[in-house]
Amino acid sequence: MGAVLVFLVLTLIFSAIRLIPGDPVELLLSSGNTSASPEVVEQMREQLGLNGSLPVQYWNFLTGILTGDLGESIRTGDAVSESIAQRLPRTLELVIFATVISMLVGIPLGAWAAARGGFVDSAATVLTSLGVALPVYVLGTLLILVFSLTLGWLPAGGFTTWQQNPGRHFQLLILPAIALSLGFTAIIARMTRSAVLETMGQDWVRTATAFGHGPLKVFRRHVLRNSLTPVTTVIGLGFGTLLGSTVLVERVFNYPGLSSLLVESVSNRDYAVVQGIVIIIALLFILINIVVDIVYGLLDPRVRQ
Repeated sequence: MGAVLVFLVLTLIFSAIRLIPGDPVELLLSSGNTSASPEVVEQMREQLGLNGSLPVQYWNFLTGILTGDLGESIRTGDAVSESIAQRLPRTLELVIFATVISMLVGIPLGAWAAARGGFVDSAATVLTSLGVALPVYVLGTLLILVFSLTLGWLPAGGFTTWQQNPGRHFQLLILPAIALSLGFTAIIARMTRSAVLETMGQDWVRTATAFGHGPLKVFRRHVLRNSLTPVTTVIGLGFGTLLGSTVLVERVFNYPGLSSLLVESVSNRDYAVVQGIVIIIALLFILINIVVDIVYGLLDPRVRQ
């Protein structure tokens, strides 16, 4: 099933890229109001493999994917795989950091709100609603204004590799990760709250309480663990969504990740780079869903059966 899904995704990516208006070769060779000659355009199309029929291009596209060859950039001539290999770890690091923050804050917050109820539940509901409603670019701008320009605690943006300066690398990662994680934290908290409230009303929870187990033990072993299955689904899907949300965060904080490269490539009609990036993101999303299914089995033995 996973192989079929990958094949369908590759086919959709190939078709969608070819439906984008405009000729990338003519756009590349044009300078101001001057257009390149038809001979030069045809020569460039042949060089890039765009002069063949769509079936031929599709076959070359699939065979290239299978051999690990994602083509070359129309603009720079660099191998797409090398460009992605350079940018992808930066974006993954940002997304993983933001996901960890969201889990460490969202799950305890949602569980606490459901367990305590009353004012705590109402306050958590208001906070999570604000977190979902606040756009990431607005939050990013506020974080820069407060923590960089006003307090001077953290840098406003940029990037430094871990090898060059580990401390500076971590500092430059904090604000983008917080901006990216706020909305995801609110979603996880709300899902955890709903799942915990539903689980607390189940028969096995009342049975465990009747057997004399302490409230904390019942909550930890019988309520929270059984509530994590839907939360795991949200985390898995949200991780893939964060890969797309990094576009705005990378722009606001001048973070040179994969999403920035995608935006630049779309603007330049760079087919090969756009294809390569979208393929990698789609494959990561499929891989995340497989990992989520495995985690299901760890959390709920009934899934393994």
